[in-house]
This record gives sequence, C-alpha cells and structure tokens, in this order.
Amino acid sequence: MQNVATRISSTARRLQARLRGQVGKAIEDYRMIEAGDRVMVCLSGGKDSYTLLDLLLSLQRSAPVDFELLAVNLDQKQPGFPEHVLPRYLAGLGVPFRILEQDTYSVVTRVVPEGKTMCGLCSRLRRGALYTFAAEEGITKIALGHHADDIMETLFLNLFFGGKLKAMPPKLRSDDGSHIVIRPLAYCREREIARYARARQFPIIPCNLCGSQETLQRREIKKLIEQWEAEHPNRVESILAGLKDVVPSHLMDAEIFDFSSLRSGA
Repeated sequence: MQNVATRISSTARRLQARLRGQVGKAIEDYRMIEAGDRVMVCLSGGKDSYTLLDLLLSLQRSAPVDFELLAVNLDQKQPGFPEHVLPRYLAGLGVPFRILEQDTYSVVTRVVPEGKTMCGLCSRLRRGALYTFAAEEGITKIALGHHADDIMETLFLNLFFGGKLKAMPPKLRSDDGSHIVIRPLAYCREREIARYARARQFPIIPCNLCGSQETLQRREIKKLIEQWEAEHPNRVESILAGLKDVVPSHLMDAEIFDFSSLRSGA
C-alpha cells in the first residue's frame, strides 16, 4: 500500500508548512516534547486530531531529538461508529497505534437525563480510560488536538458563565500529578486546520454519533468571536497574545498579587 503521507497536494503542503511552524513554535515555547518522550496522540477521528497526528509525524522525521509517537483511539461503542476507518487509515500511515474499547456510551445514556448534553460525563470517562492506558504503557506525554479557537472559547466561557479568568493551558499536569498533557495545536487557528483537513482528505468521523451537540453557551461564544473577527481582523490573535502577557498587578486576584502590602512613598 502506498504510504498515505506521500500523497499530498501543493495546497496541503503550503498549509502544512504554516501549521507545522506553529506547532513547532508551541512545542519549543512550552517544552512540550523532549528527548526520549513517548507521546500518546489521542485520535478521535475529527479534523483536529488527524491534523495533530499528521504534523507530529512530520516534525518527528526532522526533529533534533528522538521521541516516539503512539496513536490511540478510544472506541466508546457509540451506535454507528465506523470501527474500520481509523485502523485502516493508521495502518496505511505505518504509525504504531492502539484501539481501546470501553462502552462509556451505555453509562452516559443511563446516567444523563434525556435532552441534556452528554459531553461532560463522556469526556470524564474518556479521560479516565486514556489516563489509565497511558500509565500502563509508560506514556510520558498525552497530546490532545485542542487549538487556538478552543482556548479562546474556553477563556470566554469561563469568564462570562463561570466568573473565572481561566483558559486551556498549552501544557498541564493532571490533577493526580501522574500525567503531562500537551496541546501542540495551541497556536493554530481552526479555520486553517479545517482547510488542511479538507486538502488532505482525512477520513473524518462525525462527532455527533451519540446525538449530543455542543452547548448553547459555546455556540454563543463562537458566534461572538466570529462577529469580532468580521469587524476587527486579528482581534483573536491579539487576545491570544494577551494570554501570554499577563499583568497580575492590574487584575483583582489578591491570591496572586499582594495588594494589601502596597504603600505609598519611596
């Protein structure tokens, strides 16, 4: 079988160069991947995770340090899930992969009332299964496909609906301290990822097989950001830059800045 990675159009190649540069910069800025790392790339079958794997494979071939990649998909037994798509694609790439099976769908549909979004519980169960596998396999980094737009939406969701100034960090330690999670697409915009996925003709698996959709709040935030961008191009890039240049003394959190000890005079 011809290697899938070799079949790439000139359009996709230009997009790949741009996105690869952004991923490389994010990895460098936050020391996401180091020599000897065993990186588990969480693959859902959506455009973001396909792009993540594709770019990490490209970087792996020319990186100054050696690291391993393992593509992992969790088959959650959603009705209609095309079980053959990912194994066929990954085998064509020649990348090491594992397909895990865990019927979280039955758990979620039993616990969550009808009409309510299932994404929260589904995400927690999925995370638990992936973390368990990572610990068993000696994984040192867990790579997720969240991009700049996800980070931006999360920032405003937390700010507008949760009263908290909090986004998605590009690199974090899990709550139990056992895992390091990285987001190499942190500098990449969703629209360019979508264009790249179309150009590469990734075999996309729809994310709504369970019938659950993104929340109304997230849709509102998406619409708001789209309006901002239409009226003021590059506003998203400016806000993202602001997340990297925080001035605690000009916020209001007394836990991270000692306002109480401020005194006038020399």
